[in-house]
Amino acid sequence: MVGRGIRLIVGLGNPGPEYEATRHNVGYRFVDALAERNGGRFRSEDRFHGLLCRLAISGQDLRLLKPITFMNRSGQSVAAVVHYFGIAPEQVLIAHDELDLPVGTLRLKQGGGHAGHKGLRDVVSALDSRDFWRLRIGIGHPEDRSEVVNYVLGRASREDESRIRDVLDQAELCLSEALAGQFQIAMNRLHGNRCTTSCI
Repeated sequence: MVGRGIRLIVGLGNPGPEYEATRHNVGYRFVDALAERNGGRFRSEDRFHGLLCRLAISGQDLRLLKPITFMNRSGQSVAAVVHYFGIAPEQVLIAHDELDLPVGTLRLKQGGGHAGHKGLRDVVSALDSRDFWRLRIGIGHPEDRSEVVNYVLGRASREDESRIRDVLDQAELCLSEALAGQFQIAMNRLHGNRCTTSCI
């Protein structure tokens, strides 16, 4: 898949200050950090139902997107950007919270189901494809399934917050291969936690 690198990174989350620091918004936080690190700035784009930022990273043209449609309508925003710029689903990376991974864990994968994640489910529906890439950011799982909604919409503990910040930094440092379409190398670096400042 070399030559078919990532052209769009979407951070899933909910708009508004009340959701800013919640576990469900780690996708937003990832693209925010990426924009800040590379001198980018998000601009409101009504036609895309979101906030869009354009960057050049490792010589690659890249757009970052934060849908403002609320989580369960994220696909509306993603599809608008994909169709306007002619981006293939396999050139899209969706960064999102993952209940089924421990806090402090990252996984990069292509395709698969949505595992009940409403944002992913809407993206799959809007794109009519599962071929996009996912950056799964582990937030852990409450012991009681009935507490999932309150858990994802709550704030992480101080210890978990520190772990989340660490893995977001790790993810930023392992993007150059994904942008170049070298996904296996990106996964090896990310899953092996062998990132260095030379990765991007």
